[in-house]
Amino acid sequence: MFPFLKRALPAGFVVVPAMALGCAAPDAAGPSTLAQLLVDGQSVFGVFPGPSTREQGALMGQNRELDFVFYSLESGPFDIMSTKVYMEGIAEGSGENAPHPLILRIPPIRNGVAEAEAHAAEALAAGVGGIVFPHAESAGDAAVAVSVMGDELWPGNPSGTLLSILIVEDAEAVDRVDEIVATPGVSVVFAGPGDLRRAYRGDMEAVEAAIQRVLAACQRHGVPCGITAGVNDIAERIGQGFRVFIVSDPAAVTAGREAAGRG
Repeated sequence: MFPFLKRALPAGFVVVPAMALGCAAPDAAGPSTLAQLLVDGQSVFGVFPGPSTREQGALMGQNRELDFVFYSLESGPFDIMSTKVYMEGIAEGSGENAPHPLILRIPPIRNGVAEAEAHAAEALAAGVGGIVFPHAESAGDAAVAVSVMGDELWPGNPSGTLLSILIVEDAEAVDRVDEIVATPGVSVVFAGPGDLRRAYRGDMEAVEAAIQRVLAACQRHGVPCGITAGVNDIAERIGQGFRVFIVSDPAAVTAGREAAGRG
């Protein structure tokens, strides 16, 4: 059994190597997909998008160290058209290479399940490679995040092409993190340092303890764990066991790839 497929899978699925989630940065053995990298226990790296323009998307497409691009429509108008334009830029910048998948953050499920379903449907129709569900607070939220993704969700479908990513960033969610992480079909769970700082009123010891609780739950249940990181701490986070990273500075991707043995 693969290291990240310890959870019970839906009846009828057979565990086989996961397939395409968009092209990752080239390694010595050739390009790998996001899902395959996760199955293999590797670290994967994405970057915040910068300006929401076609030109910026093209710059992201040109950076072949990236595994994905993180794009957010959590607040403000849910402008899926701007997302599609940005994705077109990624494809243009990628040239003959397969474009990096775009991972889209949508508004929290607590804003309404029907709204989450509608947002997910729009995002998937636009061709995103995964959806990020912020402020996941319970197993119920996790179940919704899985159900709206359809049949192509990895790892429930081992050859699926989509990721369902939950962010634990509230104190109540940290208390329920085991039930969240244990939900069948969840692809990745992030610890959200920024909102955890607000949740714990700036108590950085409590924030770090919460981050480590999220990581420990992920490791218990065989779920890849994610976090934001920078040049100065990404190697330490890799050593702790985090495997999915979103960074602001592309130099952190370079540092992370070197620390993970993907340089």
